[in-house]
Amino acid sequence: MWRRRDERAARERVMSERESMPYDVVIVGGGPAGLSAAIRLKQAAAERELELSVCVLEKGSEIGAHILSGAVIDPKSLDELIPDWRERGCPLAQTPVTDNQHWIIGRKSKFEVPHFLLPPFMNNKGTYTGSLGNLCRWLAEQAESLGVEIFPGFAAAEILYNEDGSVKGVATGDLGVARDGTRKPDYQPGLELHAKYTFFAEGVRGHLSKQLQRQFHLRENCDVQVYGIGIKELWDIAPDKHFPGRVIHTQGWPLNETNSNGGGFLYHQANGQVALGFVTWLNYTNPHLSPFHEMQRWKTHPAIADILKGGKRVSYGARAISDGGWQSVPKLCFPGGVLIGCSAGFLNVPRIKGTHTAMKSGMMAAEAAVEAIARQRQNDELTAYDAAYRTSWVEKELRMVRNVVPLVKRFGDFIGAGLAAAAMWLEYLGVRLPFTLHHHPDHEGMWRKDLVKAPVYPKPDGVLTFDRLSSVFLSNTNHEEDQPVHLTLHDASVPIRVNLPQYDEPAQRYCPAGVYEVVGEAEGNPRFVINAQNCVHCKTCDIKDPSQNINWVVPEGGGGPNYPNM
Repeated sequence: MWRRRDERAARERVMSERESMPYDVVIVGGGPAGLSAAIRLKQAAAERELELSVCVLEKGSEIGAHILSGAVIDPKSLDELIPDWRERGCPLAQTPVTDNQHWIIGRKSKFEVPHFLLPPFMNNKGTYTGSLGNLCRWLAEQAESLGVEIFPGFAAAEILYNEDGSVKGVATGDLGVARDGTRKPDYQPGLELHAKYTFFAEGVRGHLSKQLQRQFHLRENCDVQVYGIGIKELWDIAPDKHFPGRVIHTQGWPLNETNSNGGGFLYHQANGQVALGFVTWLNYTNPHLSPFHEMQRWKTHPAIADILKGGKRVSYGARAISDGGWQSVPKLCFPGGVLIGCSAGFLNVPRIKGTHTAMKSGMMAAEAAVEAIARQRQNDELTAYDAAYRTSWVEKELRMVRNVVPLVKRFGDFIGAGLAAAAMWLEYLGVRLPFTLHHHPDHEGMWRKDLVKAPVYPKPDGVLTFDRLSSVFLSNTNHEEDQPVHLTLHDASVPIRVNLPQYDEPAQRYCPAGVYEVVGEAEGNPRFVINAQNCVHCKTCDIKDPSQNINWVVPEGGGGPNYPNM
């Protein structure tokens, strides 16, 4: 009881030290959804001759610093938001997709799937490939020109509530706190941002979005969210191997050797570069599997290695991906706020596209908020946003492909993919299937370490394949070392007491940045070590840990990767 009183007193003291700033709308996250929401808020307010104050908080050191995607982007929402974006110098306009290929690969083999086997919406016609981070930087410029205030390097660390339980806004994290919790000489308390409505656009598995979904029971009538881990590299390649606008997707090897699912991508983008990467769905059962090493192994396929021959790797990163689709979209609104973008999960998995749907979600939420504020409302539920989604093209697009991921997971890459193609064709032709297959949590179902064979991962050659630490170096990841560890454990004994005996502590392998290690096993004194300074903020540990013991929270603002062109 005394400890609770002490904690409450400390919390009240910190809150009393904070300054506060009022806004009409606060947006947490400077990705495509958050920035599109900010732009649409200002546009819709201007249409009504309404003054509206909007701010965007971004935990990265700059807009785009934490943004990572393939990316092939459908411009549908961008066309609606800024119709003349091509004429305004948007970097996305540089590389329209001109050639779309889908390969099924074995260890040495390659079969290209004919286009006519897939519905027309899978052909990438009218799409563009480029850096999503650079698109976000451009969107930020458009938002600022409309009067949006953008604060990079400020991590929203806490949700603030009104007395009636509605969301009041957020508080940024304190700066200058030492690892042991004491205040350093440069300590600065966080800032409170109060709003009539708060938009949460944190991306996949957001720290605050998780809390909101529990607090307001937003997942009562939907499936669990499921995920993949996407690992990406950017390469400069030889001019004679570069074909701007060529888009290649692969499925099959090497994940088929462990009965796992996912696939690779290789996009020929501007300036002689290719963006390539590999996605491993996080429902895999083999605790010895390493998504990072599966990606390195995939590059050794003759068809991939030939494209990269003579090239140079220039960047690296990783990010979790929301794969649940239509049946995993939660209730989107709650008193005082909304979930937009990947905080809710709008990725169209078979199309491998979610930017356009994320942007549209932010735009729909913005229109609902402007309508509410114009009617003198605040801190209530923006039910018009949820209703708009349920009748939108976003909902229709996701519903059409809702059974694809469950079919592939249930029946495998080949039979499952065939059934998924048939399901998409039927839905495209207007035949709505009378069933929806459901998802199971990714952290469940992992087999004991002694029941499965460990994959053999060759030693990296430093030319085509690489180790994790040299890869993290290319991500420009940095955290202030003397700060509280942002990878927290509910029970510090679980990694050694539970996960090591049963699963050989899989955090050692599913983390693409080498954050987690078990040391001292040879001496009979194993210890779990967290190298938090290496963290690239992918959130895989928060998702895949079989004991659900790891809780990812935001570090000090500005920490993490600094992706230049991803």
